[in-house]
Amino acid sequence: MQNPLLQTIEALAKEKGIEPDTIIAAIEDAVLTASRKFYKTTEDLKTRFNQDTGQVDLFAIKHIVADVDDASTQISLKDAQAIYGDEAEVDMEIEFPKRTDVLGRIAAQTAKQVIFQKVREAERENIFAEYNDRVGEVVNTTVKRFENGDLIVEVDRIEAVLPRKEQSRAESYSPGERIRAVITGVNLGAKGAQVVMSRTDPALLIKLFEQEVPEIYDGTVIIRGAVREAGDRAKVAVYSRERDIDPVGACVGMKGTRVQGIIRELRGEKIDIVEWSDDPVLFVTKALSPAKVQRVTIVDDQERIMEVVVEDMQLSLAIGKKGQNVRLAAKLTGWRIDIKSEEDKRREVEEQFGALELEEGADAQGAAEGAAEDAIASAVPDSDAPDAMPEKEAAAVAADDAPEEETAVVADEVTATAVVEAEVGDKQD
Repeated sequence: MQNPLLQTIEALAKEKGIEPDTIIAAIEDAVLTASRKFYKTTEDLKTRFNQDTGQVDLFAIKHIVADVDDASTQISLKDAQAIYGDEAEVDMEIEFPKRTDVLGRIAAQTAKQVIFQKVREAERENIFAEYNDRVGEVVNTTVKRFENGDLIVEVDRIEAVLPRKEQSRAESYSPGERIRAVITGVNLGAKGAQVVMSRTDPALLIKLFEQEVPEIYDGTVIIRGAVREAGDRAKVAVYSRERDIDPVGACVGMKGTRVQGIIRELRGEKIDIVEWSDDPVLFVTKALSPAKVQRVTIVDDQERIMEVVVEDMQLSLAIGKKGQNVRLAAKLTGWRIDIKSEEDKRREVEEQFGALELEEGADAQGAAEGAAEDAIASAVPDSDAPDAMPEKEAAAVAADDAPEEETAVVADEVTATAVVEAEVGDKQD
């Protein structure tokens, strides 16, 4: 018949998901710690669990030496041979049993605390080792309770947390309800390892498609990207390795049966499935669905900026509710998208043409004024000539010296002369 204590150890190990040897080692360490506190000795103590009796045996270990320096940890060869005969040799160890029934209540309480601590540490290490390798996996969970807005769920007989920020705002839960969530990480805290779940991570959407669409599961159709705003809308870019298979149609399924199953799981979240393309213009055009795009222009290839023009009636649809559609399309494609309506684009082009015409008119006027100045300068003789005085200046001097009546006559003659010279110059040209 199996020892009752050993049966308890095995049951505890099964419940905590750890090995029975781990609990036995914890019990041995607990009794050893309690014995050292009780005996308060420098002896080298050792414990061993007896599976037949269910008791933990305590021993004081002494080393056989030729010359004894510390009597608490060493024994002479002569004394050892007196106990064990000629089999005793130098460097061997001898175990001296010590009583454990005298440890008392305080020592037993200490042993209990040590056992619980060791079991918690072993459980935490096992949970971390197991679930840290399962990050990104979708698992079925059961809702247990609520704690300050966070949701405590049960997965594989352990409790995990679904934080408030990882919950979709369109979803509500009740205790006992079964939901699917993705494992996003494992936190090591003072209370043990805590598995963190999420219902908003794009990885959940990808895993759901893998479960619902056989072509994605076997690798024929590949998900190139997925973005979502949990509870409202999501966009998924898919690509087919075979020309005969339509990636979008494979994900939608017959009459939408495949995608409808995912939408029900996400509580009505809208999903746009678009075909991936290595042409950024074509990819952006498809990513903005359900809006219809008129023109796409790459503004800056280095900064990845595009300008998209849509019909006036399609502008609100392309932008989406509070900019949701264009925001998701930008995240999916990796391009910054500037959306304009045809009317806005036409107005912008007209303003540019108007500014260009004003600039050209100003340039033409400046050129005309410059030509006129050049013509006047060429018509007037050089004032720096030493022997010649301009006729106008001579006329002006004569006018100053002449009486007032003669001045008017001289001025008229100068004017007539200038007119004649101008006409002659025109005929010569």
